[in-house]
Amino acid sequence: METGGARGCEVDTPCGRVLVEGPVSPADLASYTMNGLMNNFRPPDRQKEALVEIAGLDPGMVFVARRGREIVGYVTFHRPDEYTRWIRHPRVLELGGIEVSREWRKARLGRRLLQCAFSHPVFEDYIVITTEYCWHWDLQGTCLDLWGYRKMLTSLFGSAGMVMKATDDPDINEHPANVLMARVGANVPPGDVLVFEEMLFEEKRFY
Repeated sequence: METGGARGCEVDTPCGRVLVEGPVSPADLASYTMNGLMNNFRPPDRQKEALVEIAGLDPGMVFVARRGREIVGYVTFHRPDEYTRWIRHPRVLELGGIEVSREWRKARLGRRLLQCAFSHPVFEDYIVITTEYCWHWDLQGTCLDLWGYRKMLTSLFGSAGMVMKATDDPDINEHPANVLMARVGANVPPGDVLVFEEMLFEEKRFY
């Protein structure tokens, strides 16, 4: 996605100084290495391949936190999956994944990544959603229970202006800990906001 090039800032953390930047081009991502503990979703090398692929989508964006040329955290944005209801809305982007290496989690890089991402003006043209499913959560790595992890996530995404949304989406309702959150950009027309709100509850239309 063409967004005018990556922007970034250096951040001092208890674990050392890192650069938080984005959206990062596929070529730059391919030249970086992944921290060996970035394995929450898949092995680090495969995750790097996924980041390069997402950065090449239209629209698709990847923001990273890196020390030197090693990625220690990232957040991704892309269109929703084709099998979900949200794909029908042209202004909906999904926050697809956010991960920070276990050795960097006390550096509050998740918040830094979200601050960097949502400071980009492109997001004011979109409704950004995140669908959080408890079966993907790293409970063991964080030493949190299910509800503690949910509270941590909602606080993290809430810091970027995302709010919880009630919905009858079957995937969200499959477990009471699952959650849908959304952030409406300032430039999204009221009509598009209304369409999104109507999409939150669709099951009743079939009765």
